[in-house]
Amino acid sequence: MSVRMIRVDEVAAQRWRNGGGLTRELLTWPRAEAWRLRVSVADVEADGPFSSFPSVERWFTVLDGNGVELTVAGTAHRLTADSAPLHFSGDESTTCRLLDGPTRDLNLMLRGMRGGMFVASAGQPWRPRAAKCGLFAAVAGRCSAATGGVVPAGSLLWFDQAPASLSFEPLEAGAAAVGWWLAATPQEQAAWA
Repeated sequence: MSVRMIRVDEVAAQRWRNGGGLTRELLTWPRAEAWRLRVSVADVEADGPFSSFPSVERWFTVLDGNGVELTVAGTAHRLTADSAPLHFSGDESTTCRLLDGPTRDLNLMLRGMRGGMFVASAGQPWRPRAAKCGLFAAVAGRCSAATGGVVPAGSLLWFDQAPASLSFEPLEAGAAAVGWWLAATPQEQAAWA
């Protein structure tokens, strides 16, 4: 089983064209220039529009900061670190308003794939039902299917072939949000599942 760990602080930040933030691209598949799957962390520093991604399904969640209000196709969604991930179409006009200062956010984008982003609960098994999957760890902990010890906070653990079941146990008890599960299956494979 191929497992990769990518730490946010080890990935170079790229400034947005509109100057409103920075993105750290943690993972693209199959290639960076023609991705069907993209996982990134964004530091949003100013209000403004999101880039359009035609034919892309998007998931968005707040990692740090006081949150944002995303207006997607005219409907406002108030999101904080306690909110469930928001799923929306990259085709829709989307603007972001910071609630009280900068935020750091996790993004999953899928093109020609099925999947999603789900809150990870401490010690609770998760059955991905996907070809590929990952864990973004909000806190340091241990993942049941990973070898090599501790998964640091702010890291993406990625499985190119999804295990049947995963769980994540934080090192410190009482963490409110321990992380997020990410799942993706190419539509051509999903049609035969």
